[in-house]
Amino acid sequence: MNLTLKKLRRIAVILVDRANYGRLMPVMRAIDDHPDLELMVVCSGTMVLPRFGRPVMVVENDGFKVNAEIFIELEGSTPSTMAKSLGLGIIEFSSEFARLRPDIVLVIGDRYEGLAAALAASYMNFCLAHIQGGEVSGSIDENARHCISKLAHFHFPSTLRSAEFLVRMGEVPESVFHVGCPSGDIVHSIDLKLHDGIFNDGLGANLSPSEHYMLVVFHPVTTYFGDGGESVEEILEACERIGLKVVWLWPNIDAGSDKVSAAIRRFRENKHPQWLRLVKNFPPDDYLRVLCNATCAIGNSSSFVRDSSFFGTPVVLVGDRQESRECAENVLRVRCETEAIVASILAQIHHGRYAPSQLYGDGQASHRIAEHLATVTPYIQKHLGYVAKA
Repeated sequence: MNLTLKKLRRIAVILVDRANYGRLMPVMRAIDDHPDLELMVVCSGTMVLPRFGRPVMVVENDGFKVNAEIFIELEGSTPSTMAKSLGLGIIEFSSEFARLRPDIVLVIGDRYEGLAAALAASYMNFCLAHIQGGEVSGSIDENARHCISKLAHFHFPSTLRSAEFLVRMGEVPESVFHVGCPSGDIVHSIDLKLHDGIFNDGLGANLSPSEHYMLVVFHPVTTYFGDGGESVEEILEACERIGLKVVWLWPNIDAGSDKVSAAIRRFRENKHPQWLRLVKNFPPDDYLRVLCNATCAIGNSSSFVRDSSFFGTPVVLVGDRQESRECAENVLRVRCETEAIVASILAQIHHGRYAPSQLYGDGQASHRIAEHLATVTPYIQKHLGYVAKA
């Protein structure tokens, strides 16, 4: 009797921040459930930092085994510390890949930490797959995204336009799979009602699930390192004039985040707003619930472009951090100036919820990604004659 066990294909999923996990969680479940795949989880970036609430603990609480924690972030939140963290990331990811020996490394998005993982995997001759390639947004994030796409052997873009852009960038059409954004899979699988205690973490104004509120996420724009605090002050002033309660998530670790955080703290200390609640982090499911039920979302997070489209939540997209992204009807773009922000918020509140959009997918992306990961033929040297299916 032949008792030889079938060798599972090892997929190393790279998580570098809370947004990463929010979009990759359903993909991780699909990989974990697939009979031909073995899930490996590598956490780095702000996933492992206490000042961001150590989101790695959420990953473990969700039942996933974390195979590696990598510390690469240098303090300072400057362009220099970002560049140095990327370099350190290449070193640390290389060590973990040598230990784990994955068959495919899976990276999402445009983070510099993800670029470090992609570079390490490529130079070590590991097959690389990339989710959300082909999108355009502006700032250094777009450069990083396209760099990862050119390193990647397989592509899982979220929109049809992104898939077409990847082919126009020279990627072999047979290696590009238009699957949709996996964050939409969570939207279609959970109860989106706000539960008691969802706003318990954080500090500031008390907020119950029955109250109307606005959600704000504002990250620094790394190409305008001198700015950050001034832009936040404009948004804070606009929110104060609107008068609704506000749930505000702290910014990411990019260059300028310390200026953004300092501006929020100054406003809180000087004005003692009774409408402002500051939160470090939500688990992926809860973040989507909060976004879905917000009266209006304000800021420059890519989730306000991507995830909000599944709900039709009214969005005021401030500034040019997401300048070139594809947006559904629910997104209203505005310059970062108080009067313009106030007028846009009032217009969106008056309009109310929009119809949900399938611009970023139909809620089936994760299973498609897992199936492709199980059936493609991994390869190293990119060339025009590649055939994706075994």
